[in-house]
Amino acid sequence: MTTKIGLVAGEPSGDLLAARMMAGLSKQVHPIRFEGIGGPAMRTQGLAQWYPMDALSVFGYVDALKRLPGLLHTYSGVRSRWLKEKPDIFVGIDAPDFNLRLEKTLKQAGVPTVHFVGPSIWAWRYSRIHAIRESVSHMLVLFPFETQLYQREGIPVTFVGHPLADLIPNEPDRTAAQTRLGLDPTRKVLAVLPGSRASEVRLLSARFLQAVQLLQKQMPDLQVVVPMVNAQRRREFEIFLRENRIEHLLLIDKAIQEGRPAAWEAMEAADAVLVASGTATLETALFKRPMVISYVLSPMMRRLMAWKSGQEKPYVPWVGLPNVLLQDFVVPELLQEQATPEKLAEACWKALSDKDYVLDVEEKFRHLHRTLQCDTPKRAADAILKVLNRETGSTV
Repeated sequence: MTTKIGLVAGEPSGDLLAARMMAGLSKQVHPIRFEGIGGPAMRTQGLAQWYPMDALSVFGYVDALKRLPGLLHTYSGVRSRWLKEKPDIFVGIDAPDFNLRLEKTLKQAGVPTVHFVGPSIWAWRYSRIHAIRESVSHMLVLFPFETQLYQREGIPVTFVGHPLADLIPNEPDRTAAQTRLGLDPTRKVLAVLPGSRASEVRLLSARFLQAVQLLQKQMPDLQVVVPMVNAQRRREFEIFLRENRIEHLLLIDKAIQEGRPAAWEAMEAADAVLVASGTATLETALFKRPMVISYVLSPMMRRLMAWKSGQEKPYVPWVGLPNVLLQDFVVPELLQEQATPEKLAEACWKALSDKDYVLDVEEKFRHLHRTLQCDTPKRAADAILKVLNRETGSTV
């Protein structure tokens, strides 16, 4: 009898995460069918795709409001289909606003539900814990400290590690990456990552480029690598580049090696990284590179976030994932009004020139890497099968 697993992933990071989990499940369960919403990586692992992942990909509250009719149509479609022909288990990958609502409906209908990637309730909207308890049979979390949070609330949880820790090498090869990019290994390299969203590029690019201009006054031969997530972001970034020209710049928007993000090449080649807050900060930490984290929200977005979350700032004092995980300001965070070109340049200078500081950061990031590295696909697959067996009494 075929084991049927429902899946919903709404962003590229979730698509990759789910694909690796699917590969782990396929090794243990035969025959198996995956169906639902996902992207190209999930299709490669055999997903019967009902809707494209783009149907759920929204960037911010304003975009979500504009696309609400389509989101409701997609939600209604998968809900009706799975209530009519129930999967043996449902796994929602991230996308909490969509998936928690769907998981609640399916759980009430008797379908075991697993949520993969815990929402950041430790930072914003802790009140969502009640919706999680009603909706989720089992949580799979990427970070060790999250297990205590869910255990305290009586929600079954398993720490599965972070898949990036399995994919990124423990000892990155800076010289090899610089060679692939055609950089001079005798000169310092700064990677600049102003974000993957149009709003991030718009609000951070000029500040980042002006900081680089200040750095190159101190270090004229500084090489700069700017990876862009796609050609559209590159075109948007080049508008700011024309107004803030810098020397020795390499701009890339395509993978240098097949299947490897351009950002990873830049991180591996870099001596230091200036990066927008987000998953890229964790990737930078796994590449053991000192970094300066920055982020700027528009006044409207700040008001929307405060309204939706009911709070003006996160519960924790850190924004960047490396600092959150290490519970310390291991690397600087320059946010909002603090994100001036002068302060960004000063912080980057330290990351480029202070050898003792760099060695300390590298060692802390090695420890972090070891903590998160634990064969995530297998752990996630094992946890999902345990839930399935427990909830249904089967022995797949």
